[in-house]
Order: sequence, then structure tokens, then C-alpha cells
Amino acid sequence: MALIRCCFEPPELPEFFDSFVQKCTDPSCCCGCCSALRPRYKRLVDNIFPVNPEDGLVKSNMEKLTFYSLSSPDKLDRIGEYLYQKATKDINRKRYKLAEIAMEAMDLLLQACHAQTTLNLFVESFLRMVQKLLEDSNPNLKIMATNSFVKFANINEDTPSYHRRYDFFISKFSSMCHSDAASMRDSLRLAGIKGLQGVIRKTVSDDLVENIWEAEHMEKIVPSLLFNMQSGDLTPVEDATNVTPPALAEEVLRELVGRASFGHIRSVLKPLLTHLDRHELWVPNTFAIHTFRIVMISIQPQYSYTVVETLMQHLDSNFKSSPKTRTSLAVVLSKIIAIAAGESVGPSALDIINNLLTHLRTSVSTTSEITPEESQYQEALINALGEFANHHPDYQKIEIMLFIMNTVPDLSKKSKGDQMLQNILLKSLLKVGTQYSTVSFEKAFPASFLQPLLKMARAPHNPTRMVVMQILQALLDRHQNEQVLSSVSVKPYPALSQEPPSRSDIIFTHKYGANIMQALIDSMALSDRVDALTSSFNTAALLIVEMSCNETVQEFLLFILGIQQVATTVDTLGNVHKCSLHAVSIGLLVLISRVSGINNLLEYAQKIVDARREEASHFLPPLLEPKKQAGKTFNLALPHLAIDKMALGECLQNAGMDAQRLNTGAPYSLNQTDHPGHRHSWVESVSNQLTQRNSSADLTAYNGDVDSVSSSPGVCKKLLAPEFNFDAMKRALAEPTEAAKREQRERQMQIVRTFREGEFDDLMRRTEPKHDVIQNRLNELFNSLAVERQITQSDTKSSQLQACNEKPIYETNFPELFYY
Repeated sequence: MALIRCCFEPPELPEFFDSFVQKCTDPSCCCGCCSALRPRYKRLVDNIFPVNPEDGLVKSNMEKLTFYSLSSPDKLDRIGEYLYQKATKDINRKRYKLAEIAMEAMDLLLQACHAQTTLNLFVESFLRMVQKLLEDSNPNLKIMATNSFVKFANINEDTPSYHRRYDFFISKFSSMCHSDAASMRDSLRLAGIKGLQGVIRKTVSDDLVENIWEAEHMEKIVPSLLFNMQSGDLTPVEDATNVTPPALAEEVLRELVGRASFGHIRSVLKPLLTHLDRHELWVPNTFAIHTFRIVMISIQPQYSYTVVETLMQHLDSNFKSSPKTRTSLAVVLSKIIAIAAGESVGPSALDIINNLLTHLRTSVSTTSEITPEESQYQEALINALGEFANHHPDYQKIEIMLFIMNTVPDLSKKSKGDQMLQNILLKSLLKVGTQYSTVSFEKAFPASFLQPLLKMARAPHNPTRMVVMQILQALLDRHQNEQVLSSVSVKPYPALSQEPPSRSDIIFTHKYGANIMQALIDSMALSDRVDALTSSFNTAALLIVEMSCNETVQEFLLFILGIQQVATTVDTLGNVHKCSLHAVSIGLLVLISRVSGINNLLEYAQKIVDARREEASHFLPPLLEPKKQAGKTFNLALPHLAIDKMALGECLQNAGMDAQRLNTGAPYSLNQTDHPGHRHSWVESVSNQLTQRNSSADLTAYNGDVDSVSSSPGVCKKLLAPEFNFDAMKRALAEPTEAAKREQRERQMQIVRTFREGEFDDLMRRTEPKHDVIQNRLNELFNSLAVERQITQSDTKSSQLQACNEKPIYETNFPELFYY
């Protein structure tokens, strides 16, 4: 039959002539005339189909068709249309093998001619054929059409396409993702996910095509991917890649989120949250945490804050949901908020903190009684706040703590709801404080933060005070000693870690140490509960360990004496409470004697401990339980077992240390109000540290040098004798005797009495400047300037004369100023 076939190729006839010529699609047909009258591209297309469909595509003829397409690109659209018509007929007649051959030919032509400028017209026929195959019920055709579409999606087109629409493909691929076919379920779902991936790649890279980020499209794509991700029990597909639908769906979701811009990320998150709500995937929240972690890792870092903000808004909209649902939402937030913390600075960070605090306040205000489920929700929010703050630098943690402190209600509000809110917000502050690494106390305790914190340490509510103590402990404990000092004891602490304080820490102690110690005394006097007193002891012990040195030891001893004074002088305290305060004071004394390394002080403290152990064990640790000791009587009138102030001073003096502040200063008292750095008046400072200001008062009762306080804290300036011979200076350098110290104290007290009790006119007369002395001093200065001017003139003249007539050096006339 092939021998009689006509191979003459006349010029192509007009297209309308085809309607008059019988179209023969059989390549073995003997109608040479009919075949000869058909256009060449149709004959080339017909020749790619084999006699037996099982044989597949005729590759040699396919190469001819490809060459013809490359040579005549204007015929691509006609070739594509003709292939589409043939495939449509084959599908309608259930000849699926021929339809697959037509689709394969389309793929080869697309790959070969993708650089042609006329490819857009061919693509229309290609997409129509893909759509035709997807519409059929044959799963093999659907999978083949999907693979063809994926190949097309991976082609980068140079020319824009304005008229293409992919809404059909989005809907069809999404429906394939939910396929429940018994035999090819996994294959169809994989094909649907791949198709969606192809649509995403094709539409995101081309801004002129249909906007895939619209809600109608995202509401189909995102739930389809999530549906496959949560189907983790599907068996792997035996193909070349061995990829399961959940794994591929996760990969596509990562790609989708990674391609989203700032304006489009909410389009992805909204259907995601809706899917989790509708399918009740928040409780348990394992899948929700996994999904949001994928989102946070895949999203562009500068947009991660948007995810946190959207999730918080969703938490707002679920304020009426069950506590379990809200808790799960808060846990998800705590798991992902750390990822966004690195990219949120300044106002955005405080905005997140403010939102979390708003949820806490809402939780407290809407519930009269805190249930266990509601408490879990609050703990989840606090954990989220702590995770967020943990990934910020320390200076931002300080800002966050200040921000939280400013939101705590006033202590004057005594309602139960306000107390609950105070406790919750302080727990949030504690969560941030535990994440802060203290280096300098001056930076960790700014005045705007320390003062309200110490005010809350005096709160009447026990839980509030204890949380404040935990905050102070977290910020004071730089060497992880909190667990070692967690109980009141007089035994040695072998595992104690200590480092000498820096100069800035010593200055901080002199400036704010009085405020902290007074707040601790007030806190100890408010409750006799063992846990409250132990917490206050822990804070005081950490303060001593971190800041103890020769320059601060006197302040700490006055603090210990203040605790003892409260136990002995305040009558409103119970007997058990007084015993506990005595035990706390002796425990702190033993601790400071050990950390400061003063052996004399340690020996004295050990003597008191031994004496109390024999006569009054209730004055020693452990602390007494008020409920267990109810009805018992304790002997409190034991002055010989108390810590003696003069004995402490002698211990310091015997160790070669200054004890003047301890001997002359008053112990810290209860409810003492002061300001940082101004705990004593200037008159008392004169009695404590000689003087703190330069005074020109000519006091007859005092002839010493009242010049200025020594620059070193706690070191007194030594007074020199009026004569300046060797023996006098040697005596001045030596340590003063007891008589000299007593005389010096009397002089100081006389100055204090003079300024306290003297008449105002008398003080004015004493302190008024001596005008004669000033005038004489000015005359001396003027005379010295005149002499210097004369010396300068004489030097100039002598240099000129020497230039003219040099004289021997011994004949040079020296000014009278240089004569001895």
C-alpha cells in the first residue's frame, strides 16, 4: 500500500478547502489524492500516531514534526489546535492511548519550542488539552495531564500573558488533593499537590496573570495542603521520588509561604486558621504547632511579626471559646513567638508585650474565680511573654520589664481582682527577669524600675511580696547561689560561688542599698509565714554575697542590727515572729562573716550561736511554724544573747578595718522613708564621716581641718599636728590612740551641737567671709604679677646685651626674686 501512496506535496490550500475534501486520518490509506490535498502540518501530525496505539509515539515522525515547528513557528497554533481536536475525539471514543500520545506530542513540542515568540498561541491549545484530560474520569489521564502542566509551569516565558486564567486548574487540583479513590488515592493526591505547586510557580513569577493570592484561590489551596499534611498515616507511593502526600504538601506550603510578600501573607494565614477552627485541630495542638513552625521558618524574616500579630488577633476573636482552646492557642503562640523575636525591635516588640498583657488582664477581669484551666491559659501567656523576651538583647529586656512594671495596678487598690492582676503581672515580670543576665546592678536596677519594685515588696498581700522577692533574687543572683541560700541556716556554705564586687556595684550599694535593705526589713515584719521569711532571707543573703566587701560590710551589719531591733522593739509582732527574726539576723551575720573573710567577726558570731544553742534554741534556725507553735511560750528577754553593736565594731577594728559608720550610725529601722543616696542629713554625715562640704566657719571649739571628706568611702582623713617635724609626721601616719579617737569624736560632736543649737546670727558671724584676708591675698597676687612682668623685661634686656657683649656667667645679675 505504501508503494502506491502519493508523496507529492503541493502548496497548501486555503483552510476552507478542507471542508470539501474528505479528511483521512489513517496513515495507511490509499487515497493518495485525499492525502496529498491535506496541509503539511496535518499530515505530519497524523504520521506521529502509530497503527497500533500500544506501540506508542512514532519518534522519527515526531522529530520531523518538531523540525517543521521550529522552521515554521507560525504554524504552532494550528498544530496545537489540530492535536487538541484529535485528542478530543479519542477521549470521546474512549481511545485513551491515542489521547496519551497526543498529550506526549504536546509536551515535546512545548519543550522544543518554548523560546519561540508565538508560543502563547500554542499554550492556549496546550492548556485546553490539559483541561480536557483533567475533566475525564480516567485517573491515568488526570495524572498525565498534571505532569504535563508541571512541565509547562517550570518553563520561563519571555513574553507576558494577559489573558490566561488558572481558576479551573486550582479547583481541579484542589479536588484531586481530596481524592478518595480506592486504588489510586495516593497517586491522585500527589498529582493534585504537584499541580497546585505548578500553579503557584507559574502565577507567582508572572505579575500579569491572575492574582493567585485572592481569597477565593487561597481558600482552596491552603486547606488542600493542610488536609494532606494531617493525613500522616498514608503509605508511601512507589515512584521514582518515593514522596508521600504529607511530605509533598509540607514542601508546597513552605514554598507558598516563602513566596508570599508582606501584603499577601495574611491571605495564607486566614484560611489556615479557618481550617484549624473548622476541623477542631487546636486541641490537641500538635498539628497546629507543627504547621505554624513551618510557616515561621519558611516566611521571609522581616514578615514574621505579621504571623504573631495575626495569631494574637485570632486569640482576640476566640475570647469566648473554651479555656482549653485558648490555652492551646497561647501555647502555639509561645512556640513560635521566639522565632519572631529576633526581627521585632522597638515599638513592635512592646506592641507584642502589650497584647499579651492585655490578654492576661482580660483573663483576670472576666473570671471571678481562677479555675485550673484558666490558670493554664495564663501560664501559657506568661510563657509566651518569657520566650519572646528571651530572644531580645539585655537592654531590650530592661525596657520590657519597665513596660510591665508600669502596667501593674496601684497598691492602694485592695480588691481581689486587682491583687490577682498584680500577681499575674509580677509573674510575667519574673519570667522576663529570669531570662536577663545581670552584669551590672546599676543597669539591672534603674531607679524608675527599682523604686516601684521595692514599693511592692511592702505590699500586704503575701503572694505579691514573694513574687517580688523572686524577681529580686533572679536579678541579684549572678553566680547561681539562689539554691544554696534557699533556707535559713548558720552552717557553712561549701558550694558558695563569690566574686569581688566591681566599683560600679559598690557605688550602687552606697546609693540604693539602704532602700533595698529597708524594704527587706519592712517585708520581714509583715508576715510570720516561714516561706515569706525564707524568701526575704534568700534575697538579703544574695545581696550580701554579691556586694560584700570592706567598704559595704558596715552597712550590712547595720542592716542585721535593724532586723534584730525590729524583733526586740516592735510589740505588735507575735512571739514566733520575733524568734524567726532573731534566727534570720544570726543567719545573715554568720553568712557575712564568712563571705567577707573577717575571722574575728566569725568567731563572735559562732559564740552567739553556741550560747543560743544552749539557752535559747528558738533564736536559731530552722524557723518556727506559727501553727505548730500555737500556745507555746518563749523566753524573749535574753539581752546577753543578742548581737551587740559595740562588739561588732571591735571585731572590725581588731581586723584593721574602719568601724566609725557602725559605731556612730543608727541601725535600719522599720517603715523608714527616704530617697536614694540621701538617707542621712548633712549634719549627721558630719558626725559619721567628718565632713562632706567645705566650710569656712571659724569655730573656736574645733581647730582641725574641716576640709572635705575623703574620696574613698569609709576611709577617714587623718588630722595632722600643727608642727611638721619628723616625729609629728610619724605620729600622724601611725594609727591614732583611743584617747585621740575619743577627742576627735568629741570635737565632731561639738561641731554638730554648735550648728544644731547655736543662734542664727552667731552662725552668720562665724561663717561670713573675712574681707581683709581676701584683700591682702589679692594684693599679694597683683604684686607677684608685677614682679613677673619686671622679670620678663629684664630677661629681654639682658639677652640683648649678651648678644652685643657677652659677659662671664658669674657676672650675670639675677633678679631679687631668686635670692635665697
